[in-house]
Amino acid sequence: MKSFARSATSLIAAVGLALSGSALATAAPTTTAPTTSDTRSADAAPVGDHAMGSQIRKHEGGDGRSVVIDTDPGAQAVVYGIDVSGHQGNVDWAYWWNQGKRFAYVKATESTNYRNPYFAQQYNGSYNIGMIRGAYHFALPDRSGGAAQADYFIANGGGWSRDGKTLPGALDMEYNPYGSTCYGLSKAGMTSWVLSFSDRYHARTGRWPVIYTSTSWWNQCVGGDFSSTNPLWVARYSTTVGTLPYAWPIYTIWQYSSSPIDQNQFNGAYDRLQALANG
Repeated sequence: MKSFARSATSLIAAVGLALSGSALATAAPTTTAPTTSDTRSADAAPVGDHAMGSQIRKHEGGDGRSVVIDTDPGAQAVVYGIDVSGHQGNVDWAYWWNQGKRFAYVKATESTNYRNPYFAQQYNGSYNIGMIRGAYHFALPDRSGGAAQADYFIANGGGWSRDGKTLPGALDMEYNPYGSTCYGLSKAGMTSWVLSFSDRYHARTGRWPVIYTSTSWWNQCVGGDFSSTNPLWVARYSTTVGTLPYAWPIYTIWQYSSSPIDQNQFNGAYDRLQALANG
């Protein structure tokens, strides 16, 4: 199997970014749904539009309520954000800005045949209101190779620019919506697929993609160590982040709730979020 050791420079950069905000939040802001709904029924979304965390909630549960994060005496500052997909339709970005959200990830693509029809409104709208934003790709590793899906993602909104407001693209790795948990791949095969996506994204953008996953899925399906290069975005709908996936010593983003919209916290102060955007 191909070696997963990365350069010392990459390791130092990745760990340095993570350690800048190493503790949990003191409390999540109270969030209520917009008075004018900006969401569509999941049933109205096109076939093939799987939202980030949809399969994790299906397999691992989560009560769907807003979560108040336990107080941690050693907590550092965090930044709150959301992620959206075609299921949200046209998003009321002013509402979420006023709720204290300062970053957003927007679904761009899935496999090599789905593009979010609301991507422009969501990606540009979050930017225009003042948020730091990024795009994400929902992976289907049994449909095509990692490099092919990275190319499709980049071609359809998943690129990166050093403008101070664009986060590196995120790779959404979770349970198979259509069949076997690990898409019929061995741990070595899945590791190779993720590496192929990550390496192609890095070669074309100069950034390593953020990897979104849950600890349970990752430890079942992936055997490689990406902790020295790829920031971790972990999903766990609870009051604590819990055990992290294999080899990551720290998380960069935590998706802690799915109600009334997917809610996240960045593990560090705002200047560290800007540093992630700037590379």
